[in-house]
Amino acid sequence: MPTNPGPQQSAATAQRLNDSMKRLRARLRAESGQHTTGLTATQLGVLASVVREGPVTAARLAALEHVSAQAIAQSLAVLKAADLVRSEPDPQDGRRKLMSAAPSATELIGKLLTGRSSFLARALEQVVAPDELGEVEKAIELLERLAAADLGDGSI
Repeated sequence: MPTNPGPQQSAATAQRLNDSMKRLRARLRAESGQHTTGLTATQLGVLASVVREGPVTAARLAALEHVSAQAIAQSLAVLKAADLVRSEPDPQDGRRKLMSAAPSATELIGKLLTGRSSFLARALEQVVAPDELGEVEKAIELLERLAAADLGDGSI
């Protein structure tokens, strides 16, 4: 069982982790060409979820993206106007709409993901020594655990 760091060390580590993730996300956006799409990071996140999960309801998208129904509706309006998503009645429940990705959306998300993966693969080859790859794998496992953490206190 790991020992818990003190509150000051945890806070400092949390801040460093947050700062490094922000820098990495910004770098990935730049390297993938995300800025040239004219879509925000939130809109692209929603679009990626529609591509991955679709056909999908707006309520499911809100849950996946951890945002309000209103925020999803705003993103979907932009994505529909750009002809990247379309809505159709749910065959199981005609009151609900299912969101599906247009082929151009699937292509766009694929291009962005390939750009990100390509950058990360090149960076790993150039910056991380072969004997450090195990440490990167361990860091990935830890990040996955942090992302899945349910602290049960409702705090953000």
